[in-house]
Amino acid sequence: MEDQYTIVDAKNKLPSIIHSVESGQPVKLTRHGRPVAVLLSIKDYQRLSRKKVGYWSALNSFRKHMEKESIFFTEKDFENIRDNSSGRGVDFS
Repeated sequence: MEDQYTIVDAKNKLPSIIHSVESGQPVKLTRHGRPVAVLLSIKDYQRLSRKKVGYWSALNSFRKHMEKESIFFTEKDFENIRDNSSGRGVDFS
């Protein structure tokens, strides 16, 4: 559970709050009882702010990694993997 401090309390207890945040415990700051900010460790901040990898980039990275391990995929590996039927019939009348 995260700790919660008013901004005034946080100002007075900043060194201990920073120590808590460094150990991985986020701290919520409030003003007039309403949350206004969160203090995070730099590790958590970096994890949350890193750019997300898209599908194609992830797929290409995976393929390159597999090639380095001398594992190769061919079209034959994917034959009969998908159902090519037209699906169920639908009556639109």
